[in-house]
Amino acid sequence: MLQFKHAIVITGSIGSGKSAVCELLAGRGFEIIDADSIAHEQLNLYVSDVAAEFGDEVLADGKIDRKKLGALVFNDADKLKILERILHPKIRLEILSRAAKLESAGRTYFVDIPLFFERRDAYKEFSRVLVVYAPKDTLISRVMKRNELSYDAAKRRVELQIDIEQKRAVANFTIENTGNFENLKSETLKFLSEISSKPRT
Repeated sequence: MLQFKHAIVITGSIGSGKSAVCELLAGRGFEIIDADSIAHEQLNLYVSDVAAEFGDEVLADGKIDRKKLGALVFNDADKLKILERILHPKIRLEILSRAAKLESAGRTYFVDIPLFFERRDAYKEFSRVLVVYAPKDTLISRVMKRNELSYDAAKRRVELQIDIEQKRAVANFTIENTGNFENLKSETLKFLSEISSKPRT
């Protein structure tokens, strides 16, 4: 099996701050493969497949209305599995294709996969994992604010994923995102210092 030895997966939980960390890393010149961005691209490519499963109620002007689709699948685990079955194989292939190209440069790059641990069997090519961490109550609070959701709705979204404490326990690296943005920048720099001095295995 092809191993991507220069890659580090970034994961965590909804609301943990992965996007902010990716922006900080990109600002320092690192290449980022963004699984969410790829998912949005694939969603636009397979509108008819998604609409066939979920109906025209998830469409707006012939495109997928992500807010409507999200409200549907994040309240029904079975529907979420259907969506993943449609999109995930295509997302995975695109991630692996982009990673293969970046490997040839011989430099560290990052792959933002929000559900890495939930789908670990599909990503055995990646061996190093960074978890962006915040405690569950903080995650729920952030999701409530960002997505304008009730406490119960935000809690459901957080709990659709493997518990953040379990993820932190098995990660190779952790960035704590429990303070303000300046603190996150400091934690990210500490992480970069760690990987620059730590030999790859």
